[in-house]
Parts: sequence; C-alpha cells; structure tokens
Amino acid sequence: MVAPDILGDRQYGQDVRTQNVAACQAVANIVKSALGPVGLDKMLVDDIGDVTITNDGATILKMLEVEHPAAKVLVELAELQDKEVGDGTTSVVIVAAELLKRANDLVRNKIHPTSIISGYRLAMREACKYVDEKLAVKVEKLGKDSLVNCAKTSMSSKLIAADSDFFANLVVEAVQAVKMTNARGEVKYPIKGVNILKAHGKSARDSYLLKGYALNTGRAAQGMPTRVAPARIACLDFNLQKTKMQLGVQVLVNDPRELEKIRQREADMTKERIDKLLKAGANVILTTKGIDDMALKASFFQYFVEAGAIAVRRVRKEDMRHIAKATGATLVSTFADMEGEETFESSFLGTADEVVEERVADDDVILIKGTKTSSAASLILRGANDFMLDEMERSLHDALSIVKRTLESNTVVAGGGAVEAALSVYLEYLATTLGSREQLAIAEFAESLLIIPKVLAVNAAKDATELVAKLRAYHHTAQTKADKQHLSSMGLDLYKGTVCNNLEAGVIEPAMSKVKIIQFATEAAITILRIDDMIKLVKDENDEA
Repeated sequence: MVAPDILGDRQYGQDVRTQNVAACQAVANIVKSALGPVGLDKMLVDDIGDVTITNDGATILKMLEVEHPAAKVLVELAELQDKEVGDGTTSVVIVAAELLKRANDLVRNKIHPTSIISGYRLAMREACKYVDEKLAVKVEKLGKDSLVNCAKTSMSSKLIAADSDFFANLVVEAVQAVKMTNARGEVKYPIKGVNILKAHGKSARDSYLLKGYALNTGRAAQGMPTRVAPARIACLDFNLQKTKMQLGVQVLVNDPRELEKIRQREADMTKERIDKLLKAGANVILTTKGIDDMALKASFFQYFVEAGAIAVRRVRKEDMRHIAKATGATLVSTFADMEGEETFESSFLGTADEVVEERVADDDVILIKGTKTSSAASLILRGANDFMLDEMERSLHDALSIVKRTLESNTVVAGGGAVEAALSVYLEYLATTLGSREQLAIAEFAESLLIIPKVLAVNAAKDATELVAKLRAYHHTAQTKADKQHLSSMGLDLYKGTVCNNLEAGVIEPAMSKVKIIQFATEAAITILRIDDMIKLVKDENDEA
C-alpha cells in the first residue's frame, strides 16, 4: 500500500513525543534558575535593543519568541497562570515539563499514553482534594499578618525582596483600599483599581500609596485651577479641536469674505460643545484626544478657566475606563443624539470628592480622590532607573494579585515546597493502594511534584538530595502518625539550608495558587502527551506559480 502523498514532513510515534518533551524541557530550563527566593534574574534584549531584566516566569516566556508548537503550549500556560492567579508562573512551567518528561519515560517502557493520562487526571483530582481538605488553613487562624506574609512570600524571589516588609504593607493597604461589594453581595477586590505610576529618583523605599486615582498628565493650561471640589467629571473620547470638514468634502466659495465665516463657524462649533459640557455642570473634563492649541490660546480655554474647570487632554484609554467605572461616569464618544442634534446630559457625569493637581517627582499628576462607586488607590514607585521600576511594577502586580486571591478565597498553605512534598508522599501511598494500570502514572506524578523543592534547593546552592529526603521524612511522619499532624507544614528554609515549619515562619501562599498550578500543569502535560503525529505542511510551489 502506498503511503498517502502529503505535502510536508510527517513525524509520528515516539519521535514526536521525544521532540515535544525536549522542547518543553528547554523552555522549563530557561526559567528553572529563576524559581524561589534565591532565584536569579534574566536579562532579555529584544530586536530593537530594549533591555528587560526580570524574574517573572510569564514575562520571560512572553518575550522569548518560541517557535516550537509544543513549547508554545507552555508559554500560553504561563500566561494563563498569570491571568488566573497572578503568581506561580515559573512553578507551573517547571511542573508541567517534569510531568511530561516522566510520562515520556513511561511510554518508552511500553505503557499506553491513555493509561498515563487517566492516571495523571486521577492524581490531579486527588491532589487538589488533599490540598483543600488537609493542607489549607483558614486565614482567620493566622490573623492580619497572613496577608502581609503572603505578599512577602510572593516578593521574596523578586528584585524588591530586601524591602519586602515595606512593600508588603503598601500592597495590603492598596488592595484593602479598593475593596467593594458587588450586586450579589460578594466582596471583591478589583486590583485594576490600583494604578501604578513610576517616577525616577530617590530610592525604592520612598515609594508611597496615594488614596485616589492618579493620572500621569497635568492640566491642559496654566490658568486653570489646581483643585476642584466637589468634582463632576466628563469623560470624552473625541477631539475638542476646531471642527474640520471630513475628507472628501469640498466647499466652493464664490466670495472670499465667506471664507472667514466658514472658519468662524468651525471654531464656534467647538465653542458650543464646550458650552454644553459646562452647562451640564462639568467642572473636570478629561479627553483621550487633544484639545486644540488654538483653543489653548484663544477663547476656548478662557471658557474653561472662567468656569473654574480643569481640562486634561491625552488621557490613556485604559485610565479613562477605570476612571469612568470608579466615578460612575459614561465614556462619551460623540455628542450626537437620536434626533441628529448635539446634546450632553448631566447624567453622563461622574462624581468625586475632589480633583487636584499635585507634583510627584518632577511631573504634574492629576489625582481623583473620593470616587463615587468604587474607591481607587495609586502606588507611586520611586527607583533608580527604568529597569528597576519596570521590575518593581511586575513584582507588585504579582503581590497585589496574591493578596487579592488570599482575601477572596480565604485559605492559605505553607510555601517553600511544603505542599509539593506532602502531596508527593500522599500520592505515592495512594498509588500503592491501586491495583490498576494507573498506579505507575500516579507514582510518577508524585515523583514529578518533588521537582519544586529540588529546584528551590539547587538554586539556593544547598544539597538538594539531602534536604528533599529530610522533607519527605517529615511529611511521611505527619501523614502516618495522628499526633504529628502539625508537621504537614514543614518546608525548606533556603537561607539557612534547613527544614522548618513554614506556617510559623510566615512563608505562605494562597491555597488557590497551588491548586491552579497542579490543574494547569497537568492539563498542559496531557495536551502535549496526547500528540503522536506531527505534520508540517509546506506550500505547494505550483499554487504560487
């Protein structure tokens, strides 16, 4: 029988699996050394020479232009973890790659991929159940410090680890400042309401939290007041410039004196628009587009200045959406109504207690304080240079997400490899109780989870074999002896190179983060494991001709 003629290369069976696993290992090896409180940073230079120095798994993988289709799955996995939890992006990639490597060894030993997949699925369910039932601790038991400790644990591997006490408190305050209750009565912490502004100069410890939403722009003209209270805010998404005719509109003028009238009318239209805004009661006008220079010089601004209103131009779209949400304003993209007239209703305005312009570092910043619907907070970061500020922003984003998750899910687990070691011991025991094919897959799953404590120890320049053995011994005792259950939160102390109780040491993470890591890593490993045939199509030259 002749094989079907495929335009392209076809690889199948073990070749494909080995290749996929190798590609995933390569990706995981890049981020491996960045894991943990003593992880190292990566310096990434893109095609135009921009430098990024970071420790964040998701950022590293996003900037790598990964070609291999299986390795792309891992990159997407890190992004998913970043979106869902905000932290743990490095761990999730390392676990997924390790699961794949072990699965590949099993396939080589003549175990069918389907058996491995069902074993992995079973192990994942059991592991998540075990975390929720046995390992998770309610935040109330640990008190307010637990939030600060979660933030500190998240920051421990980042650039700002040295000042983690200071930043952890900033982060917890910022998250609690944006607390809100939604229509269903659930308490939510929208961390998008925390605006992070970066300003050069001073040291990292001079960063501070501002109550209110800060905009990185000043007033449009100097004559405007620097403070308006109470503020009624109009959010516009169009130009307040001299109205020009649309392209392709021709106006034939017989009398040159008429030209001046046309120009005057163009100016008047914008004047009327500004009038409508001010009549509706707006005293703060924010627009994403420009406000005309002619307007700045001439009468337009006189309008704003006389009315005692602040106008701000070129506000970022994203900021505008947050402000509209926080103040209850409607983002208006045109004044036209159904009748073809131009109107602006006062119901479109948002309200805030006050809007002030303050000087932060060397820039003018507009602060919107006391917003109506949801409160907003701004973190002003100070630092030596751009790289540092960017990395601080990424670290704080992770910490904010972690504190939000902790507050919303209300359960935490011990960090430092404690959960992984406990699950490994538990799943190994579980595997021996099963008399089916899945037994081997579950045993390998248990073995794979130990990669996290191993990598943590290796990165800290400690003896990984010895530390992991001690750790497992503790967890085995915790699970077999009823009076030793408190040992289940034993994890690694990587600065001293010993094993200690991480709940007491304050190394904690939200339980949800660990559960998601296990779920996402297993799903990704299964996705790649199911592939046994890869066909790369090439373009047919005849078609192009």
